Amino acid sequence: MEDVVIAGAGPNGLMLACELALAGIRPLVLERLPEPTEENRANGLVGQVVRLLDRRGLHERLAGPIAPPVPAFVFGAMRLDLTLAERNSLNVLGVPQRRLTAMLTERATELGVEIRRGHELTGLTQDADAVTIDVAGPDGGYRLTTRYHVGADGGRSGTRKLAGIGFPGVTEDHTTSFSGHATVPAELTDPATGGLRVAGHTIPPFIHYRTQTGLFVYAPFPTGPLISTMEWADDEGDDERPMTLDDLRASARRVLGADVPLGPPEGDGPHLLRRLRGRNTRLAEKFRDGRVLLVGDAAHVHSAIGGPGLNLGLQDAAGLGWKLAAELHGWAPPGLLDTYESERRPVAERVVMHTQAQSALIAPGGDVTALRELFGELLRQPSTVQHIADLMSGADIRYDAATDHPLDGRWAPDLVLDTGVRLAELTRTARPLLLDFTADASLGGEVTGWTDRVDVVAGKPAEPPATALLVRPDGYVAWASSSADPDDGERKALRLALERWFGSPLDA
Repeated sequence: MEDVVIAGAGPNGLMLACELALAGIRPLVLERLPEPTEENRANGLVGQVVRLLDRRGLHERLAGPIAPPVPAFVFGAMRLDLTLAERNSLNVLGVPQRRLTAMLTERATELGVEIRRGHELTGLTQDADAVTIDVAGPDGGYRLTTRYHVGADGGRSGTRKLAGIGFPGVTEDHTTSFSGHATVPAELTDPATGGLRVAGHTIPPFIHYRTQTGLFVYAPFPTGPLISTMEWADDEGDDERPMTLDDLRASARRVLGADVPLGPPEGDGPHLLRRLRGRNTRLAEKFRDGRVLLVGDAAHVHSAIGGPGLNLGLQDAAGLGWKLAAELHGWAPPGLLDTYESERRPVAERVVMHTQAQSALIAPGGDVTALRELFGELLRQPSTVQHIADLMSGADIRYDAATDHPLDGRWAPDLVLDTGVRLAELTRTARPLLLDFTADASLGGEVTGWTDRVDVVAGKPAEPPATALLVRPDGYVAWASSSADPDDGERKALRLALERWFGSPLDA
């Protein structure tokens, strides 16, 4: 019997596989596609997920050392000036999704994960002890039993359907998006901004540019420009016909009211030409049904505006991995696995909320234009910018806290010890950490019964955000203190937090 079978070898399934492997569980990953897809569903990562990758040593594999948060971003096709925020929490990492997938595949393989390509889930039943799944492979069908099964198999998830988990929401079919790699004449580019100047339009790079008839995006990636448009129309169009560069030119003309002489893309590719009709917003009725769980798009789909998908899905994987491993190792406290849904579903609900709000702000019409003018005024207020930046990055997440310490339940802040070691270097094993910055560094004695599960690190950061932090494997704080010498009450609270999240001590 397998411990865990994961359906889907996209970023979310592979990230979960890596998290489980770090925790001593070797999952089996099934992927229906025989080869990795060349399609690029995303061009970067936005938010806390960038820090998550850094804390697993994966950011360096993709792009070297982590960069500071960006000075500006976009919300609802409006500029978000992050220099106005007191705390800029919005990191961006511009890498194609296929490159992210390749890196996670490499990492999972290094950790001993088996990935079977060309193997599709076709059946699923479960009882109190196991999940039985049917698989269609290149050499025929076969059956597996597993203690847990996780669906990371996308918005059309076979896992979710076979488990009978509802997927309520809305499908809107009045928009059509066109995306494609293309070249643009040099005389149309603005050397000062890197954007475009087309027939009276000044189009910033990487920003949704709204007109009364649609959206236009010019994204000059190092590998070549990507042009995207979105239009609102009642006709159904010819979605079955393969998209062409002429279709992209025609859409750009309708959106901008002017010809944009787009040429064929340069380089070896792969080059994108994609038409998408409509928009889905759906949330699974539950993220867990017995021994079957959902992560990523299998649990939630929404507009891609603002790039929240990988931030949400990869943190789903990090939130689930250590809890599922704890169940399998036998030390999980009662109800731990249920906290996967109670923590991550509200986060998904907020992503659905802000992507729907952004979609409303980009729609055509004079009433929307008036709304945008008002919203533009709000975006000049630092408190509004802070609120939206935290919302989009995920820095506003606060899981259930046991104390009133402001860091309890929140993402552990980045810090550097007096030895020069960063917190991101201490978390690469994905083990819980007690960071003890107290005067006598005596808190480690409280962890005696959990030394098989929790590591203790003492030190003196230059600017300590607290005197002690108990950090979960997914990067969130489970207990915190600001006392130089925590009293008996705080020490008891630490032991309760250890037991709540990491089970009974060895000597219990």
